[in-house]
Amino acid sequence: MAFSYVSGVLTADGVPLDRLAEAVGTPVYVYAASRLRANYQAYAQAFARDPVDVCFALKANSNQSIISLFARLGAGADVVSEGEMRRALAAGVPPQKVVFSGVGKTRDELAAALVAGIHQINVESLPELEALSAVAVELGRTAPVALRINPDVDAGTHGKIATGRKEDKFGIDLGHAVQAYAKACGLPGLAPKGYAVHIGSQLLNINPYDDAYGHLSDLVIATREAGLKVERLDLGGGLGVPYRGETAPDHDAYAAIVRKRLGNLGCRLTLEPGRSLVGDAGVLLARVIYVKEGLHRRFLIVDAAMNDLMRPTLYDAYHGIRPVFEAAADAPLAPMDVVGPICETGDTFARQRDLPPMAAGELVAFMTAGAYGAAMSSTYNSRPLVAEVLVDDGQWAVIRRRQTFEEMLALDVAPQWRHV
Repeated sequence: MAFSYVSGVLTADGVPLDRLAEAVGTPVYVYAASRLRANYQAYAQAFARDPVDVCFALKANSNQSIISLFARLGAGADVVSEGEMRRALAAGVPPQKVVFSGVGKTRDELAAALVAGIHQINVESLPELEALSAVAVELGRTAPVALRINPDVDAGTHGKIATGRKEDKFGIDLGHAVQAYAKACGLPGLAPKGYAVHIGSQLLNINPYDDAYGHLSDLVIATREAGLKVERLDLGGGLGVPYRGETAPDHDAYAAIVRKRLGNLGCRLTLEPGRSLVGDAGVLLARVIYVKEGLHRRFLIVDAAMNDLMRPTLYDAYHGIRPVFEAAADAPLAPMDVVGPICETGDTFARQRDLPPMAAGELVAFMTAGAYGAAMSSTYNSRPLVAEVLVDDGQWAVIRRRQTFEEMLALDVAPQWRHV
């Protein structure tokens, strides 16, 4: 396992986490390269005989060392902003392996994508389609386009990460897709290539994909019957990770659904996994500041906060919590609220979680924190961005240094107004 106890100490790829805490400080994100590679290979092996490209969804973790690791394995990048596109290119992802998704791309972002010569722009509305046509004509470029459709399939995930229902903001309604595709074929500067779909994040049950890809197959057939060419299909991401010890989705079973629904269409396929590549490959390492005995509850106050790991506050998300020094097998468990130092009641990682006794100064690890952890972090309460560390076969390196107070303050500029 990437994270396991060795001689009573929690380690990452053989490196004790207490050693990293001592060298780098806390809070700090720690990633295990072995797990990153294994997660990518699970997709590569499941789709080894299929015309499939795997594009890592940078929104899950945008550290350039992580992106570069996947690029060296053959992955492309799925981006949702110009900043993410620039990160992908800087990390060594070839432009022809970059897909630009997102519901609100600006004209400047569309222009940057065209100038970079990326593989595909996934368009999500008719106004965006018209804007892209205008930008392409202005630049004298041709934009490779896929239309993202909304299949109206409920993936059964948290409402804030569901993306494929008809009331969600993403994509073009399935019933108007052929008409929109025909419009794209008639607009100057556009080269329609196919369709894209994404029904949500954190799917542990893969059955909704069967429904969504069935709709997609019917759409491809209807589009071709209308005399229009469809070459590519972008299937999105969304495979979940077990946060509470659930059974992880089976990549081979997922590949079987893809083949059953789409294998006879002759299309090049793109996958956009994010969470399932990085989620269980990272932990957030923190130190206990105080143990506070309240009137009715016990609080474990740690030096990590909701600005470092937003998911519990934003989604009521669950993260396993482990002491870095393994508790005795017979250690009594007691309910604790695990909280951070930010002046918000919402700065809470766990409520009434049964944990072994811990004292101030001890280290804890928030598990399965490699996805949407550092990428969503902020400087709220003027807390500098934390460090990130990559561990690989007993070696480790800081891949994002801890932001200093001076660096944070330097972003603010006082106006040079003259006052009477």
